[in-house]
This record gives sequence, structure tokens and C-alpha cells, in this order.
Amino acid sequence: MLSAFYSFHLQMGRGPLMNPVPESAERRALLSHRSPLEPTAAVRRAPLRQRVAERVPRSIPDPLWGELFTAMGNHRDRALLAFYVSSGARATELLGPRGGQVDWAAQRIWVTSKGTRTLDPLPASPDAFRYLSWYLDEHGRVGPDEEVWRTLRRPVRPLSYWAMRRVLQRADERLGTNWTLHDLRHTAAARMAADPRLTLVEVQTVLRHRHLSTTELYLQPRTEELFDKLAEHYARPTVVPPRFAAGYDDVDVKAVFGG
Repeated sequence: MLSAFYSFHLQMGRGPLMNPVPESAERRALLSHRSPLEPTAAVRRAPLRQRVAERVPRSIPDPLWGELFTAMGNHRDRALLAFYVSSGARATELLGPRGGQVDWAAQRIWVTSKGTRTLDPLPASPDAFRYLSWYLDEHGRVGPDEEVWRTLRRPVRPLSYWAMRRVLQRADERLGTNWTLHDLRHTAAARMAADPRLTLVEVQTVLRHRHLSTTELYLQPRTEELFDKLAEHYARPTVVPPRFAAGYDDVDVKAVFGG
């Protein structure tokens, strides 16, 4: 806490003679001897305390997504990216399923949710299951109790979060980008929110957000796409309707020039 930092140095005889971030007396009165069973009272910010801006989730535009997907060197990594961007699963959730938790007929994969620890089904795209089948054909099928995602080098072991993170880092080094695994979930959420056939509540259900306000963050347009649309808007010629001098009959003008 910044106010406590300055208060400590003020008591020790170091720093400024006046706390530049004082704590509001109203806030101290409300929080002192407060019962933990009661809800926290809403108070105004103390003087000089700046409001923290809410960051827009960063998603990958489609052209850059194509470059990132092409940079994957094997079917396992392509399948993982396809599952991430179509299911909206979190990074650690998608690495946990076993062979019996892949529903090939219904095109779903079962993951253990991070917060509730429940086993939930997530839909995925046909491309994701296609790359998954190619990966399993190359490196061997898995049993119902075996991990789906494994290392490609021997000894074969389950693929960890840090190993998958390194896969994305190597692609970033080749492309000169800095995408993260969590950006893949943001990309899936932005694509779902932009689909007019999906309601916001349906997107919230797939992403398993507790509050609808979290899902609403993905309704904001990407800055890059907004710039492209504005550039097209500025380049679009303005159509000025023809004007005729007063005294011409509209019927005669239409007969001569059409319309």
C-alpha cells in the first residue's frame, strides 16, 4: 500500500515531511473495527490516488493469427492452437484431458475448470479434431486414462504448461511478436463475441465467466481493425447528388437523365 509506505518512512525520519498519498479519514473510520461478516463499504478514493484504467483483453488479429499458426512445426502444436482458439479453454485446462475425455462424435473435449474444479465439456472446431487425429496417427493413440498431449522427444511424458509456453515463445522469436497462451483464449472470446449469431450469454457460458461484465470486455473492437476501417472510410469517395438550376421540372430531368 503506497500510503503505508510513506507513513513508515515518515515515522523513521526518512522521506517527505508530509505523506503525498494520504489515506482518507472517512475510509479509516469505515474500515476500523469492521466485522468480517459485513460487506466492505464503498468509499471515495483518497486524494492523489489515481484511478486504475481497465485494460482491454489483447487478442490476435486474423492475419497475424495465420502467421502464428503457420509457424507451428508439427501437428501437435497446430492441434493445440486450433483447440485454444476454438474452445476458449485456459492454458492449463486444455493440457489436462485424457483419451477418454475426447468426444470425437460430438466434437467436444472435457476439461477441468480452473475455478470450480468441475469437469466441463467444451466444443471445438472440426479443424482442431482433424489436427488432433493427425498428431495421434504420427505419435500413437492414447488410452482412456492416458494424457492426450505428450512430449515429442523421448522419454515421452505429459506436456506441461511450461513446455507449451516455450513452444509459443519460439514462434514469437521467429515472427518478432510477443503473443502468450492467454492471448489465445482472448482471441477465441473476441471471435465468439463478434459473431452476430451468438448471444453474449452463450459466449459467457462457453468461456465459463462468472460475471457477464467480464464477457462484455470482448465487445470492444480491436485497435488495428478500427484503424483499417477508418482508412477505408477516408478513402471512400463521397457521392454528391447532381443539382439542377431552379425552374427545371423533375419529370423532364428524369426523362432526359434517367432515375
